[in-house]
Amino acid sequence: MRVIYVKPSRLGLILFGLCLVLGVVIGSRQIMPTVPTAALDPVAQVKTQEPIMALTVNVDWGEENIPAMLNVFQKEGVKATFFVSGRWAKKNPELLKQIVAAGHELENHGYSHPHPNNISLDENKREILRTEQVIEQITGRKTTFFAPPYGENSKNVLRAARELGYTLTLWTLDTVDWRADSTTELITRRIVEPQVKSGGNPDKRGAIVLMHPKPNTVKALPQMLQMLKNQGFSFVTITQLIGRKN
Repeated sequence: MRVIYVKPSRLGLILFGLCLVLGVVIGSRQIMPTVPTAALDPVAQVKTQEPIMALTVNVDWGEENIPAMLNVFQKEGVKATFFVSGRWAKKNPELLKQIVAAGHELENHGYSHPHPNNISLDENKREILRTEQVIEQITGRKTTFFAPPYGENSKNVLRAARELGYTLTLWTLDTVDWRADSTTELITRRIVEPQVKSGGNPDKRGAIVLMHPKPNTVKALPQMLQMLKNQGFSFVTITQLIGRKN
């Protein structure tokens, strides 16, 4: 069998090289993962048809109420997400370990609870990183979600979270339990039967619920959780909720 070798022309080699480069570029564009927009913008609710919600507890004080809150969650078989400030974590390492040992999620609430909108980009980053380091030193776990104090989310706050690889989370339903006039009945109603000024009830599916370690919140929890369960709801952590697909 005779084999014929054909010497490729210079133009042919150039065209072949261009095709090869173009193929690599197109192939890489197809396999490169895209960053979900939900990770770049504040997350206040997840769109889902499932009757699920995430209970979150922002902690910068109220350590005396944490054990009772953990007991309620244990009795009800519920896992929550605790967003703690770095200064609180540093003062309460044993409580931090108890939260983790009970199977709850632990996330970042900044270090000194400032108004994030009033501080610089670098200061916002320091707030997040200091808290991350404290929590990791005590529990061995790294935080990936950031709940800014007061829910403030200016450009600097968003950019700080984004550049550090954090997802900034807000809330759908607020217990407003920090107010002195927030009775157990009001706290429960704000979550079980939420109202909006424009009329109608907001969709509770995929909701993020905001709470604090207050005495009336602890008292309201058993009834609130039972009423929500009767409506068919179950409870997940922030990671589980945001990881849900529509």
